[in-house]
Order: sequence, then structure tokens, then C-alpha cells
Amino acid sequence: MRTAAAALLAALDAPARTAAGHPFDDDGRRWLEYRPRPRPGVCLADLDRAGRKAAHRLLATALSPTAYAQAMAVVALEEVLDRAEGWRRGRHSGDYWVALYGDPTHDDRWAWRIEGHHLSVSMTVVDDLVSPAPVFLGANPAAVRHAGRPVSRPLGVEEDLARELLAAIGPAGRAAAVVADEAPADIISATRPSVDAPLTPLGVPRRRLGPTGRALLDQLVALYLDRLPAELAAREADRLAGGDPHFAWAGPAHPGTRHYYRVQGDDLLIEYDNTTDDGNHAHTVLRRPASDFGADVLATHHADAHH
Repeated sequence: MRTAAAALLAALDAPARTAAGHPFDDDGRRWLEYRPRPRPGVCLADLDRAGRKAAHRLLATALSPTAYAQAMAVVALEEVLDRAEGWRRGRHSGDYWVALYGDPTHDDRWAWRIEGHHLSVSMTVVDDLVSPAPVFLGANPAAVRHAGRPVSRPLGVEEDLARELLAAIGPAGRAAAVVADEAPADIISATRPSVDAPLTPLGVPRRRLGPTGRALLDQLVALYLDRLPAELAAREADRLAGGDPHFAWAGPAHPGTRHYYRVQGDDLLIEYDNTTDDGNHAHTVLRRPASDFGADVLATHHADAHH
């Protein structure tokens, strides 16, 4: 990440470098915005080819190959959505911003974010430890189909695996897991930089599921952790090992309707919603409610410095 961030800064001209760079303690570092609007940083559309490529290489340090492919599909959907809306809003696949906080070449505390409509990836680095959250991916349209067959469905696995889990846990498990007949309008954590009021775990805890249900819930958690590179995903899995996450679902169980689910455990929050456009507009996020934006590694750093 340091190498890629330094290469990005080197590829930018002076105005772009000024727009991209911010102090580490800038209020904009703790920022999550997945709606289509301007945000801190420099817009990729305003960069030359070398600058845009450097930004993509930085993004790739935070995502596994499969998640990077999902992210690129999300970016490309901006043009698809613009056409579907009759070109009225001028959406553009270059409308993504990169921001750096602190100096990646010299500082022991620095962070970066690449963000735009339906994509937000924030990484915080302290003493060469990476705190990898939040990671948001959305898709509108969630699915493009031809004759009933999917042509594009970037977040299809996230939906299908949760439906498989819901079907496998049996009537008693579903009675506990389904917490509402209607899905909420959006993910509950929304664009807030922190999950201020702790969410009460809802649904069915892992310990109450049978072997198949536990295995599928573990696969669902792994799916979201595997958005990260292998080393980070393994570290996050170790951090969460032994927990008892809850799985909750809201809305009808059959496809093509508005639905929502979340997985919640100790310092783990996974949310998925597909609740607009009659269930064809998806949001997904991986968060660490107690340690988003590097709160964990910063606390350790401050404690060590004080000692």
C-alpha cells in the first residue's frame, strides 16, 4: 500500500496532489458516502491515464482479485445506469475520488480512500498494520437480464448465499431469523462515519443453527472477509474466531422482491439491502463498528506512545 500510494502521488501534478492530500487528522478521513455526489479528494476523471492507473493499482492493494472485479463492474454500471435514465444525470464511470490522509512515504499514521457512487473503500495504516474497513459495494441495476438470464450481476453471490442459508435453516430457524415482513429503506448503518448507537443483534445466533446452517453462515461471513487480500482476510477471520454472530433477514424470501439481511457479531457488521427499484438496487457493506477507520490500531499506537 505504501508503494502504491507513493506511486500515485508521484503520478499526480501539483494541483491534483493538493486536492488528493489531507492531514491525517482531517475530519474527512472518517467519511462514508455511497450516493452520487462530490466528495473529498481528486476525481479520477480529472486525472491523466497514468494517474488513473495509479489509483486503480492502489485500490487493488485493498481488494482480493474477485472483489476488485466486483468493484470494476460497479464502476462500469454508472454508464449502464446513465443510459437507463435517458442520459439525464450525466453519470460517468470516472466520477470516483481518491483521497490520502498523511504522508505514506514518511508517516507512521496514514490512510486513504477511493470512493464514488456505490463504491467506498477506506484503509487506515498505523505502524504498518492495516485496519481494513469500511468496505462498501453497491449495484444499480443489481441485475441486467436477457430472456431471464443474467448478463450482469456483480453482487449475485452475496444474495444467493444468504438465500441458501435462509432456506437451509428450517422453519424454526427462519421464524427466528426473519425479523420483519418488510425490508428497511436502506442499510441501517447508512452513511454515518460510525455506528453511534450500538445495533442490537437481531435474528438467530450461530449457536442455534444446525451443522448446515452454521457452515453456510460461516461461508457468508467468509465471502465478505474475502473482499480483502488473503493476508488481511485471514487476520480478520482469526480476530472473529469463536464468536457467535447473528443472522437476520427482513422482507419476503422469494427473489425479485425487496429484502435485507445483516450478520452481526463482536466488532463485525455485514449489511445487505436490495430495497429500491423493486429489488434491483443493492447495497452491501463490511464494517467493524468498534474499530472502523483504524480505531483499533490507533488506540494501540497511542497506548504504546504513552507508555
